[in-house]
Amino acid sequence: MYPSRPVALAAVLFFCAGLTLAQQKSPETPPMPVRAEPVTRATLNIEVTAVGTLRADETVMIRPEIAGRVATIHFKEGQAVNAGDPLITLDQDEYKAQLAGSAAEAGMDEISFKRLQDLQRKNLASQQNLDEARAKLDASRARQELDRVRLDKTVIRAPFAGTVGLRLVSPGAYVKPGDDIANLESLGAMKLDFRVPEIYLARLNVGQTLAARVDAYPDQDFEGAIYAIDPAVDQETRTVLLRARLPNKGNQLRPGLFARVSLVLERRENALVTPEQAIVPLGQTPFVYRVVDGKAVMTPVKLGLRRPGQVEILDGLNAGDLVVTDGQLKIRDGAPVAVLPPPGTQLPTAQKG
Repeated sequence: MYPSRPVALAAVLFFCAGLTLAQQKSPETPPMPVRAEPVTRATLNIEVTAVGTLRADETVMIRPEIAGRVATIHFKEGQAVNAGDPLITLDQDEYKAQLAGSAAEAGMDEISFKRLQDLQRKNLASQQNLDEARAKLDASRARQELDRVRLDKTVIRAPFAGTVGLRLVSPGAYVKPGDDIANLESLGAMKLDFRVPEIYLARLNVGQTLAARVDAYPDQDFEGAIYAIDPAVDQETRTVLLRARLPNKGNQLRPGLFARVSLVLERRENALVTPEQAIVPLGQTPFVYRVVDGKAVMTPVKLGLRRPGQVEILDGLNAGDLVVTDGQLKIRDGAPVAVLPPPGTQLPTAQKG
């Protein structure tokens, strides 16, 4: 026999009432522990990265302008020299003799010219003879000056202050005009040549700051600034050649080094930034969980620049907002949360009474 309908209905009502009482007596969901950090303001730089090559501020290969035998080498390889210091002296005997001969010829021509001047005053010499004597004197004086210049060129001097490289000649060697003797490098400051894509051309200006790193000093940044921009764009690479100057204290940098460059195109002051791990993607819209009155509030945000560990917030948050950085997968919008103290924070211990 099956129970009658009134009895079955009463049983159902009794069961539902029991569930309601059980739900009323169940405890509330405990807050989920999460970690959170406040939204802060910072200065962000819009940068472009490139690679470049270091060059000496001034560089020259020392070469003779006249032929001769190397008589004296005045420098040691790797030595610092000042502008005007003698580097090489060639044998001077031949050039001294040439200067003595031209000087004697000029002296004789001067005597002849003065004699003709005296005769011309007495109308005993023609004006043509006097003009010819003057021209001959001028020519002999020019030859004397040329020989003096050649004698001076037997001493090769440093055109600027710098460091002399490895020499390529020895005492007694015969050198011809244009032969390499040694390179001279000015290392007080360095030039840095690098290229950036043409899309940045409108944002490039003389004076923009940059930081360069070289493999020889991987943990050190070398600060500098652009001082010249090539007016032409390379047709093959579509890049712009820039030249910057870097101070070189202690002569750490050397010509030819490969450099990685970070060029600051724009500086944004007081930008809102939040830890990158606070961003949660949801389709095409990123959002964060704000902690408001102990509850998680899902908030869509608009992102800007990204930096290692940080991201700029263009819209959706204010400075000081507390955003969840760890534990987002365990919570939902409106869920109660408990913010844990930062790692390493010592919790107060209870005092014994």
